[in-house]
Amino acid sequence: MTEPKADIALIGLAVMGQNLILNMDSKGFVVCAYNRTVEKVDHFLANEAKGTKIIGAKSLEDMVQKLKKPRKVMLLVKAGSAVDAFVNKLVPLLDKGDIIIDGGNSQYTDTQRWCKELSPTGILYIGMGVSGGEDGARYGPSLMPGGHPEAWPAVKPIFQAICAKANDEPCCDWVGEGGAGHFVKMVHNGIEYGDMQLISEAYHLMKDVLNLEQSEIAKVFTEWNKGELDSFLIEITSDILKFKDSDNQYLLPKIRDAAGQKGTGKWTVISSLEYGVPVTLIGEAVFARCLSSLKDERVRASKILSKSAINFDGNKTEFIENLRKALYASKVISYAQGFMLLREAAEVNNWHLNYGSIALMWRGGCIIRSAFLGNIKEAFTKNPALSNLLLDPYFSKQVSASQMSLRHVVAQAALSGVPAPTFSAALAFYDGYRSEVLPANLLQAQRDYFGAHTYELLTKPGEYVHTNWTGHGGNVSASTYTN
Repeated sequence: MTEPKADIALIGLAVMGQNLILNMDSKGFVVCAYNRTVEKVDHFLANEAKGTKIIGAKSLEDMVQKLKKPRKVMLLVKAGSAVDAFVNKLVPLLDKGDIIIDGGNSQYTDTQRWCKELSPTGILYIGMGVSGGEDGARYGPSLMPGGHPEAWPAVKPIFQAICAKANDEPCCDWVGEGGAGHFVKMVHNGIEYGDMQLISEAYHLMKDVLNLEQSEIAKVFTEWNKGELDSFLIEITSDILKFKDSDNQYLLPKIRDAAGQKGTGKWTVISSLEYGVPVTLIGEAVFARCLSSLKDERVRASKILSKSAINFDGNKTEFIENLRKALYASKVISYAQGFMLLREAAEVNNWHLNYGSIALMWRGGCIIRSAFLGNIKEAFTKNPALSNLLLDPYFSKQVSASQMSLRHVVAQAALSGVPAPTFSAALAFYDGYRSEVLPANLLQAQRDYFGAHTYELLTKPGEYVHTNWTGHGGNVSASTYTN
């Protein structure tokens, strides 16, 4: 047996895995690479890893023997059954105090389960969100680790060395126990779903309401990227709009308008329903992808269902400025909803989340690069008990100043017959959240009328009563429940 010399092992040599290994190597750590297909290890060592300190393993047993204690094994494999299979194979090979890190897009409930199952063995488990794509993995990803807290000191030097930095602060910190890390990453991805849909709707409105040429739309996004909307997604949208195919024609109009999804947006929406939090913008973004997938059906419907006959006759420059403000306000609202979900999940699961730290980690995750997330971090640093981002003085002022622009955009989209589900959801949430009185009193009366579900009176909060609305019903009420 050779003397163990690897600081960490990484299983899974797809693009993300290879780039994270090269990143770790560049920061001075010795990494042992392993892949289920061993030939892939040999190819990686002979090509991308040539001339580095990276070592390979022929089997899991070989890999474990090459690791310094406490052994640290990171998985970058497909979520679900693949993760479960590798964890089951690793457990008999590891000792108390060794660490397994799942760096894939696993459901947070899977991480919760493994933390619970491994606790009696003494093997420590981390579920870590990794964001930043291929380039981020190589030069600085955003990392969101959670799980067994005892594992953090052993992996902290590695992960904080390889992660992205924002104003010299590492975009990686301990998130919380159990599935907290993967939950934070899930919400991060859900917000990204919303951002992508909002940007797509802005493009759609410029194209089909303002009838701008594609080159003109590209210029708008280029300009937007110089201000408060500065972000990776705005930047790549501008690049995509400018890109021409081999025939010198724009590529974008040739792409089939049916969006795919891998699940994290859907998981965010499911979680929001489970926790009873109105994450409506992300929900509409997910449903927009579902609707887009009905391409053939939409083509048939377009020949049957009538469209709006109203054409835009306003000032295009003014509308573009309204669209910019509406996009910014909608992003704030989407983040506000995301943090609402994080706060509720933290309370239910007893996670002690640092929301300012999470904002910093997300800043390294490619969603947005401007001062926006810095302002979120500042908001939660000044007021850790902040219940909603919209109540922070800075953001309340920003959104209040942009809400009329959002109204103009949603109204024009409706009049022109161009779908804008996430812009509409942002406005509906804003108006609902700022309303002192909502028509839920009628809902409660209806529920009590047909199901005897009871209601509260404004004068007697906490006391649930039932009314015999028809005069011939009974006085027995159903069990009171609020969800």
